[in-house]
Amino acid sequence: METRVAIIGIIVEDGGSVEKLNAILHEYGIYIIGRMGLPYKEKNINIISVAVDAPNDIISALSGKLGKLPGVSAKAVYSKLPVNKDSV
Repeated sequence: METRVAIIGIIVEDGGSVEKLNAILHEYGIYIIGRMGLPYKEKNINIISVAVDAPNDIISALSGKLGKLPGVSAKAVYSKLPVNKDSV
């Protein structure tokens, strides 16, 4: 199965969406390499980066679901080279 490594950048402006956001990340947990969250108290937002290794459609679906949450913006940045998980 061909996968890609990507970073999903997430900005959370509505704290009421955090529970749903975490539930979505848990749902896709098998693809997540790591996660880093930074509270930015001066602007009352949270900045989260999630590193994933997954097929393109999974990365797109995850980013799309996160971006549809109220007060949440999400964008994916992909590595240039695909990774073949069968050969690793």
